[in-house]
Order: sequence, then structure tokens, then C-alpha cells
Amino acid sequence: MFIYDFAQGNKDMRDLLGGKGANLAEMTNLGLPVPPGFTITTEACRTYLETGREPAELHDEVTAHLTGVEKARGKTLGDPGDPLLVSVRSGAKFSMPGMMDTVLNIGLTDQSVRGLAEQAGDERFAWDSYRRLLQMFGRTVLGIDGAHFDEALEDVKRDRGAEHDVDLDADALRGLVRTYKSIVSEESGRDFPQDPREQLDAAVRAVFDSWNAPRAETYRRQERIPADLGTAVNVVAMVFGNLGPDSGTGVAFTRDPASGARGIYGDYLANAQGEDVVAGIRNTVPLADLGQHNKEAYAQLLDIMATLEGHYRDLCDIEFTIERGRLWMLQTRVGKRTAAAAFRIAVQLVDEGLVEEDEALARVDGHQLAQLMFPRFDERAQRTPIAKGMNASPGAAVGRAVFDTGTAVDWAQNAHEQVILVRRETTPDDLDGMIAARGILTSRGGKTSHAAVVARGMGKTCVCGAEELDIDLGHGLFTAPGGVEVREGDVISIDGSSGEVFLGEVPVVDSPVVRYFEGELDPDAAAADELVGAVHRLMTVADDRRRMGVRANADMPEDAARARSMGAAGIGLCRTEHMFLGDRRRYVERLILAEGEREREEALEALLPLQRDDFVQILAAMDGLPVTVRLLDPPLHEFLPDLTELSVRVALARERGKEDSGDLRLLQAVRRLHEQNPMLGLRGVRLALVVPGLATMQVRAIAEAAAIRADAGGDPRVEVMIPLVGAVQELELSREDAERTIAEVRQRTGFSAPIPIGTMVELPRAALTAGDIAQVAEFFSFGTNDLTQTTWGFSRDDVEGSFFSAYLEKGVFGASPFESIDVDGVGRLVRIASEEGRASRRDLKLGVCGEHGGDPESVHFFHDVGLDYVSCSAFRVPVARLEAGRAAVLAERTAPTGPMDSDAANASR
Repeated sequence: MFIYDFAQGNKDMRDLLGGKGANLAEMTNLGLPVPPGFTITTEACRTYLETGREPAELHDEVTAHLTGVEKARGKTLGDPGDPLLVSVRSGAKFSMPGMMDTVLNIGLTDQSVRGLAEQAGDERFAWDSYRRLLQMFGRTVLGIDGAHFDEALEDVKRDRGAEHDVDLDADALRGLVRTYKSIVSEESGRDFPQDPREQLDAAVRAVFDSWNAPRAETYRRQERIPADLGTAVNVVAMVFGNLGPDSGTGVAFTRDPASGARGIYGDYLANAQGEDVVAGIRNTVPLADLGQHNKEAYAQLLDIMATLEGHYRDLCDIEFTIERGRLWMLQTRVGKRTAAAAFRIAVQLVDEGLVEEDEALARVDGHQLAQLMFPRFDERAQRTPIAKGMNASPGAAVGRAVFDTGTAVDWAQNAHEQVILVRRETTPDDLDGMIAARGILTSRGGKTSHAAVVARGMGKTCVCGAEELDIDLGHGLFTAPGGVEVREGDVISIDGSSGEVFLGEVPVVDSPVVRYFEGELDPDAAAADELVGAVHRLMTVADDRRRMGVRANADMPEDAARARSMGAAGIGLCRTEHMFLGDRRRYVERLILAEGEREREEALEALLPLQRDDFVQILAAMDGLPVTVRLLDPPLHEFLPDLTELSVRVALARERGKEDSGDLRLLQAVRRLHEQNPMLGLRGVRLALVVPGLATMQVRAIAEAAAIRADAGGDPRVEVMIPLVGAVQELELSREDAERTIAEVRQRTGFSAPIPIGTMVELPRAALTAGDIAQVAEFFSFGTNDLTQTTWGFSRDDVEGSFFSAYLEKGVFGASPFESIDVDGVGRLVRIASEEGRASRRDLKLGVCGEHGGDPESVHFFHDVGLDYVSCSAFRVPVARLEAGRAAVLAERTAPTGPMDSDAANASR
């Protein structure tokens, strides 16, 4: 069976009937005034798309169900004397912008238009309906450029002195029909079909074809909607809102979809058909004005809206038509809403007793929360857009353009200027400038480039890959399209939510939700913002329901303090490489250039107190909570000068007879350590095993910092993480050295608290040999950024700017595997390592510290795998907390989660 009458379906049949058909069926079963009709299923569409033709039974089924509609209305499709007209509407499971628009008035022909005029007693109405059919059919079914019809309509209005189409009389519309028919013939090479059934069948096929229209495919990729769902087709008996002033059409919401405020919201347009409201051809009036024109229909509409909201237990979006005073319901659905409205409405519905707290939590998500947290530009302000890049890190930032880190730091700290750091791309050398800047703008790189990842980690606004900008670092300026030139010191504004770049200052509005998370706003205060109160209530529910803990990735004391204010239950990744930049690089250079053990020891002794002080401050900020410190991971040459620049400097000095022995030694070291593919070179645990004393110094600094904090009355809970392990032998050697160092510090200081030693699982081999590695490691932390790179075999910083866009466009990726975890590949490795690791060591603690730890969809996967915690940038901690709670609630709806040891659960939090 490929067709269901409305009375045969219900709202739970969205897979088969699509959202629109399922809801039309539900309203019919509720006894609401829905015109008769039927739905052709998504199964029929899939058959059509697979075979190139409709199912063999479909024609006869349409005939049978069409006969039922004809009997219900007492009319026959296209009857010359009293025609039944129908609309054809697409309707997939998910709302799908980009699919075929509705076609109204199918069944009208040169003969039946006269019968319609006679039955309605209104010749103008009949010809107006016919010209609408020709325009819709021509554009959506025959693929004719709609501009041809628009221009013809404007010509007639101009000739007749009519401001709106409703001002055209029957004679003008009759002439417009002739013009439209000529357009159809000329542009399509065929006459408009005069067989009503031919019109209907062509419209149905057009709906099927629109599933694979470019706009629909683009939307599906963006929203990650499966491409094999297909669309349903709804055939509905026409009711007319264009029969005069006592008729009309409107759209209504049971609550304000923008703010979530209670009340009736919507628009109404008298003497119009449904598409007129959407098209905006005339100004609508507020829905409340309908009460002044038709009190009975308005009262009935309000009753129906209350019924639907109570039935669906949510904000409902409604389309209706009034035909000569009689109300008809054409569509309802759970309405789309802004992020702010989503949180407010979810809490309102709990207070009204319509939903439980768990249901309310399930109805919001981390993407919406993230939108509420970032500052934003005032939408009412005037703007001058000059370029657009990737929306790498949401938010709004305004500042003076600077083109190097030194200037950014100087202007921000000494001149107290707000600055935007503009670079072609950023490197670890730019960290100080990125910290000082309000936002970062680059002409290269993607959403997971260095600039993007670091900016998100710091909660900074970032626009990457603005390729239209020609950045001249030497002269301190960039040129935008159209010759717009921005020099150092000029004010620009960047929108990390849209990727737009503006000239000059655009006013910024602070986010009260962030101020709440940072403790500035009391959600229980009498004057508290309703949105803040709603966020607080749902976060409380999420924290109560979640099984997984949420930690933060933080490298500096300020980051750690902010993460804690955001609700982080510890640090899951403290990267130590950032501690070796700036002035400290000279000590690393000394270590690399050391020609003997004494020089090497001197360099390490100089670094030790600096490292120890870093850890003391971080442990103080996270007192009583776990802090996982990753030993140095990047290749050593990242701490050395650029090979090309240094080679030029040495060559020039030699040419001038001023050769510097220090530069020469440095050049030799840079050449010795240079790697063609440093991502797969001398880094991580390999540094610990090859460069004597480096890892030992770091472990000593960690242990001594913990002892200092304990002596000061603190509660340090530090963990040592050894990165890039691929073989258990590597971990055994590194662990032995770490344990000797920790034991020496214990003996000297008396510090006795445990310091667990674990590893970062970021190589496929580590995941596949997790059972062996777990015998040596006390915890695993999945470094999903590098695990994704090594699994897929591409460099994150390179591929996004080269072929990722093509892969997304062609459907190879539904989303970047660096943004949302690749469940089938990388995710499978995580699952294997988790299962085999815990089989080898029952109390193995499992976490994740890659960027995926703050991605809403990935958090659900990690919950399903059974990880103890996720770790993410401080700014994303609330998002991860919310999604961890949602994951627990949603998992309970499908299948119970496995039991978790209470001690492990407490430790993970």
C-alpha cells in the first residue's frame, strides 16, 4: 500500500507519511477541520528514485483515493461545471527547505475555470486561481524561471495602475492567464496540460524529483539528514482564502518562536492564498486583528491552537485558511524556535505540567546552548561587510587590526586597546598574541586549523579561511574585495557565528548566559533573566542525570580557573608545550644545542622551577579535582627558528664576514631535527626516550608541585599522561623512569598521595593493542584529534583548506571528522580500546581529550561506549555537561545502560 487517507495515519508515522502527512492525519483523527486528502508514502518515492518510474500500483491507488476525496467534497477533479481542485505538497520526515514548493489549484483548465467562476459567483476569483496554478506549475513542475511570471505580473499591474495583485480585475487576470500560458509554451516547449489527471501526476513526479534537487541535497548535508529517506506527497482538497474579504489565510504559533514568550503569535492576510503570506507580496496584519473581522473563526482557531499544543505538548506552528468565514486547518508541526526560545519553552512546559524534566532536557541541545553563550553583534546596528570566511569559533569581536603577535600584546597590555589579530595562518608562536586579542582573523585554514582550535579553547572569536583577503604582513595591511584597504590600527569587526568580516565597529551585546556560568548572575535572584533561570534549571537536571564527568582542556592557571567556574570537574588535558614558548624557548634551544651532559643538566635545571611554578598554580586553581598533565608532545624543532629564515640569516652574516657561531650551531641543530612529516616524527613518548632528562624534568616538576600544594594545605590530584604511545614497551620504559622520579620526590618531601600514570591513545596501533597497554597504564585518554589524523591518513591543518569542501559537497563526509567523531572508523577504534582495555584492567579509567569532547553528537557516542569523562575547552564545558545529561536520558528511553561502579562514577565527576 503506497497511499494512506488522512484518517488512516497518525503523528507517529513520520517515516512513512513524512512530517506534514503524519500531522495532517493526526489533526484529522482529533476531529479538527482538515480538508479531505491523502498521502503518497516515502516508500513510493524511494521506489521512483531507485527505478526511475512510479510503482506499478500507484496510478490505480491514486485513482481510488482521489475518488474518496471527490465523494467527500461532492465534486469531481476538473469537472467543467463544478470542479474539485487539489493542492500537491512535498513532506519529508524532516522539514526540508529546498524541496518543491506547493502547487495549488490543480484541476483547473480552460473549461473548468468557467465552472469555478459560476459556482463561486466570482469571476475574478476563478481567473486569479488559474493564473496562480499556471505560475506554480510552470515554476515548480516544469522548471521555468519564475522571473518570467513575475515580470509579466508586474507589467499588468503597471498597465492597470494596480499596487497589488488583489487590485487586478477579472479582465486583467484573464489576460494574464493568456500570457502565462504563452510563457509555459515558449519556455517548456509544450502547452499547459488541459487534462486534470495529467497535471496531478506530473506534480507528484516533480515532488519525487525535488528530493534530489541541489538545494535539498545541500540542506541534507548541512543538517546530516540521510539521503535515502525520500519524501511523501500530500494531495489535499483545495479550500480558498482568496474568495473575498471574508476569506483569508494565516500562520500562527502557540508561543513566540523568537523569545518563547507565552501568547498567540502569527500573521493573517485577507483575500489571499497560503503562498501569499510566505512570499510577502502584501503586508500581513497581526493574528489578533482577525478577531475584529471574524470573531467566531478567531475563537475557534484559539481553541484549536490550545488543543494542538496540549496534544503535542510543545510549541506548534500552524497554517490555516478561512473560506467565506469557515476555518480550515492546513498544517501543523512542532515549531522551529530560536535557542533562547527553546530553553524558555522547555521550562515553561515543565511548570505547566505538560512535560517532565527529563523530556524538557531532551528538547534542548548543546548547539543551542553554545549559541546562547557567545557574545553577538547588535542586529539593529548598521554594518559594512567586506569579506566572509569560515565561522571557526562563534562570537562577536571588535578591535583594531594588528598583524603580528608583538603588536597585539603591546597594544592590548600597554595601550589597553582591543585588537583583532590578523594573520595568514597562526602557529604556536602566535599564542601570546591570540591570548591578547579579542578575536582572530586568518585568510587560510579551516574550522580545525591551529587558529580555530586554540580560539575555541580560549573562548575567542575566530574567522578562518577568509580567502578573499590579501594580507600583506610586511606592510601591515590587508585588501578586501572591491579594493577596500584596512591598515594596522583600523577598526574591524568579525562575526565568528557567520564568518562575516565588517569594516568599523559593530556594537556587541554581552551574553547573560556566560555571565551566569562565570558566577556573575544569580539565577535565583528576583530580578534574574528568565533565560538564565531556564538554562540554570536544565543544567541542574543535566548534572543530576549524567553519568559521565566533564573536565576541561586547560594549559594556564587562568584557563583552569575559568573552566572550574564553568563547571569543569578537573582538567583532562594540560598541554605542556605552551609552557615552553616565549622567553622560555632559549632554554629549549640550550637543551637541544647541549654538547655534553653538564650543559644539558644546566638547561633542564633552568626549566625545572618554571615548570614547577606552572603546575603549582594550575593545581591551586583545581584544588581537590583531578589534573591530567600531558608530557611534552610536539616535535622539538617547533621550538626552534624557521629553517629557511635561519639559513638566510647565517648566509647573510657569512657574506658580511660577521658569522655568528651560535647561529651556526643553531642552524646545524635545526637541520638535524628537521622532519618532512613532523606529525609522524620525533614527538611524544619518543622524545622521552631519545632526549635524555626532558621527561624526567617534567615529571619531577609535577611531583614537586603536588608536594608544595599538599604542604600548603591543598588537595592536589595530579595524573601523568604519556603521549603518542604505539607499543607497550614504550610505555613500560617511560613509566619506569617516571616512577623512579616520583619515588625520589616522595622520599625527599614526604608527599604520599597517588600520582596515576596513563597514556594518551592517539594511534590506531595503541587502540588495537589496548589490552597489553592497559596492563601498564592506569588510565586512557583518547586524543581523538590525532587519532582521526592517523586513522584517515591526512593532516588536519592541510586538508581542510584543500579538499574537505569537495568531500563535504560530494557527500563523502556528512560533517568534518575533526568536528564530529567518525563513529564507524575512529569511533570503532575507541570502542575496541575501551572494551579490551577494561578487559585487561577492570578499574581502567577512560576519558577523551580531543576536540570531540565538546561536540554534542560525539558526547552521546562516548556515553554509549562507557567512558568515564570527556574533556574539552573551558568554553565548551557547559555544552558537554548538558549533552552528557541528555545522553543519559535518551539512552534510558531505548535501552538501559550497564551498571557503573559507584566509586568510578564519583571519581569521573
